[in-house]
Amino acid sequence: MKLFNWTNIRLLLIFGLVLFLYSFAQHRNGDRKLKKSTVVFVGENTIFVTPETVNKLLIENKRDASSIRKDEVDLNKIEKTLDTQEMIEKSDVFVSIDGVLKAVVKQKTPVARFFDGQRSFYIDYKGGRMPLSDNFTARVPLVSGTINEKNNEDLATLFRLIYDDVFLKKNIIAIQIMPNGSLKMFNRNYNYFIDFGRTINVERKFENYKAFFQKAVLDSSLYKYKKIDLRFTEQVVCTK
Repeated sequence: MKLFNWTNIRLLLIFGLVLFLYSFAQHRNGDRKLKKSTVVFVGENTIFVTPETVNKLLIENKRDASSIRKDEVDLNKIEKTLDTQEMIEKSDVFVSIDGVLKAVVKQKTPVARFFDGQRSFYIDYKGGRMPLSDNFTARVPLVSGTINEKNNEDLATLFRLIYDDVFLKKNIIAIQIMPNGSLKMFNRNYNYFIDFGRTINVERKFENYKAFFQKAVLDSSLYKYKKIDLRFTEQVVCTK
């Protein structure tokens, strides 16, 4: 019985010592100041929001990261602040073992640029809006007309299809949304325009256009056309 009690007491002492050392280490670690802050962008290489802008949000208007104690850093708050920025899709903020406050940032991806004569903004990959950047201008189709709640989802799907397709991304430079909801598209190197019709059977229409283009470009007949009509999914109609 005595041996059992002594064993229990020894275990309690060891446990207490571990708790003390852990608490002491945590306290000392919290008292330590950060060494620096750094920003890493993932995804596309284009920088729409500068590292300096993100860094200011990281250190919350402090002079620099080395003036901030580790226990003063609210990681959740910083992440929420970054994620509310109009050009940022998602962020992950943490403090590394060596005391570096680090933000891993994924920017929004613009797939079209809207302009109505007065205002201009990007449409991002998810169909939301993002402001233009002073640092970089994305090479995406210029869109004019009316974008509203009724057509926004269908248009976002169309913009994504163009962005994800190497040929279409290079070929389609502008899109005009007509009052009746149909679309006119303009290409980079030829004088014709594309009468796309409404945003139905979109993938089929694009496949028809690519097949037509690959055949017509071989005999230089593309220079002869004024309009390429894709409204009918079973055929491509060309007008000289």
